[in-house]
Amino acid sequence: MRSSERVAVSVLFGIHGAVVGTFSTRLPWIADRLATDLGGLGFGLVFAALGALVAMQFSGPINHRFPSRAVTSVLNVAWCLSLALPAFAPNLVLFGMAMFVYGAASSLSDVAMNAQGVLVEQRVGRSIMSGLHGIWCMGGLLGSGVGILAAYAELDGRTHFLIVGGLLALGSVAVSRFVLDVRPIGETAKAPNFALPSRAILLISLVAFCAVFGERAAMNWAAIYLTDVAASGEGVAAAAVTGYSAMMGLARLAGDRVIDRFGAVATVRLGGILATAGALTVAVARNPPLAILGFALIGLGVSVIVPLAFTTAGNSGPRPSHQIAGVATIAYGAGLLTPAVIGMIAQAASLPVSFLVVAALASVIVLGAGTLRRGEPRAAGLRRRH
Repeated sequence: MRSSERVAVSVLFGIHGAVVGTFSTRLPWIADRLATDLGGLGFGLVFAALGALVAMQFSGPINHRFPSRAVTSVLNVAWCLSLALPAFAPNLVLFGMAMFVYGAASSLSDVAMNAQGVLVEQRVGRSIMSGLHGIWCMGGLLGSGVGILAAYAELDGRTHFLIVGGLLALGSVAVSRFVLDVRPIGETAKAPNFALPSRAILLISLVAFCAVFGERAAMNWAAIYLTDVAASGEGVAAAAVTGYSAMMGLARLAGDRVIDRFGAVATVRLGGILATAGALTVAVARNPPLAILGFALIGLGVSVIVPLAFTTAGNSGPRPSHQIAGVATIAYGAGLLTPAVIGMIAQAASLPVSFLVVAALASVIVLGAGTLRRGEPRAAGLRRRH
């Protein structure tokens, strides 16, 4: 196992996160350009989610049938270049179409990237996926930091996205030549284009779904909770969300050591307990310090669960990309449901009550921790290409 292969996949994770961070900071600019409100932005974001879910159905076959190095390179370059499309959309209809492509490119490159991560982890012989997702978070923070500077400088979003997308695409090309290049051989090469997830994948996906639901609930609603329920200022609320993202990244960077020392099941169970305690703390919090503590516990608790879910799925059969795509489709579906579910519960009852639902789902993580027991890597059906 060459260190260059691990470094390459790490850089790809950072690049993927940087695209997301770059885009998120310029949403106000896009709204001004389109002369739209939150409803218009929501329209586009829904199409991004739809694009991601549709494309996810093709990610397994694509990654399985073509050399992994070429697939990883092409899909990551497409993801970087798709960053510019929403900025050039002149109206909401084309904005929605651009966001569909953006979401599709995101999910395709995400599965390819995670499949690479599982392959590298198999060869390293110890946990690295949590750290890779931590690097993704750090890339997101770097991208958002540059985006904030661009916004303050009043740089045109089209120029900003073209420069950043182009540079990140060049970086993807440069590092992709060092990633692992494998293809299935023998019976494992005869994979169906589409297949229903197995019972094991469904159970893994359920745990990942609960983790993503808690993660997105905290990310999307922390600022509103702090201002509307905990009576904090907008500055404190914004800083709390940034701090939450930073904690997620740091926890993931440190997560591999914890997993290797205590095992995947114990780590997931502890994470579920922390997330449950965090959600319950949020539900009773009526002041900023207690609410921030609750959100921090949620972030700490769910931080390593999705990386472990991808690892377990990738090792659960001979077709890692198919298995990862199955988990990603269900788990990332939580990202679609979370804003609406939390909002509806808050409307019908209250925002604190909605976090009791988060606590209930986090408790499912505790009960289902055994499904994320990492099996022996099944790489026998893969052939290394040079």
